[in-house]
Amino acid sequence: MPSYEILSSYWSTSQLVTNGVILLNLLGALALGLLVGYERSYHGRAAGMRTYGLVCMASCALTVVAGYPSFWFGGGVVHALVDPTRVIQGIVSGIGFLGAGVIMREGFNISGLTTAASLWASSVIGVLVGLGFYLSAMGLALFCAMAMMYLTRVENWLPSRHAVAITMRFRTGFMPDEKALRAMALARGYEIALGSLMVACEAHKQEWRFVAIALDKRSGAPLTALAAELNTFDGVDGFQLTHARN
Repeated sequence: MPSYEILSSYWSTSQLVTNGVILLNLLGALALGLLVGYERSYHGRAAGMRTYGLVCMASCALTVVAGYPSFWFGGGVVHALVDPTRVIQGIVSGIGFLGAGVIMREGFNISGLTTAASLWASSVIGVLVGLGFYLSAMGLALFCAMAMMYLTRVENWLPSRHAVAITMRFRTGFMPDEKALRAMALARGYEIALGSLMVACEAHKQEWRFVAIALDKRSGAPLTALAAELNTFDGVDGFQLTHARN
């Protein structure tokens, strides 16, 4: 086939129509990804609207092109065998690496889980658009946005117990007592979570790390009050308090 015929096959009417359909799918996936990413961007997360839009659109692109193998290379490939499920599997695996990159852990504090989960959901939205399930894709995007915006209010309404990650550093030679520590926590509306106590020692100075869980939703002294009391405790050389979020 002459070279000009090969080039013209890329701009045939059927090829342009197919490209137009793909572009419309990409535009829809981008819009839905931006919708989900807006909530993350509004709350100052590392992955915002651009990340979600790109993930959703790229997932859609990889899926939708798998549905038109007869148009690949200007229609020169007629007998291409494509398994869309393999494409979807590759997308999900790739997004797993991206999601792992936004999860951060510092001590007992884990952040980024919601962002990672919503990024994975954004890729699924793109896959749904690429497969032509437009109503399902719009529904999933709406459900994801509503879950991230309003489920926090539902969680605040439901019975819950907040947790505080505490690190206490003691003076040289001071030997803290675990029973006394648990009794002090209980008197302030907390209980030390089972299995959370970690003890370290360096140069005869002990450091205790543990998670204190409030007895109920309304109990538990605030961090400022706990900090003021820890300043007066005998044997405490330093401390760190933070909400144990996940």
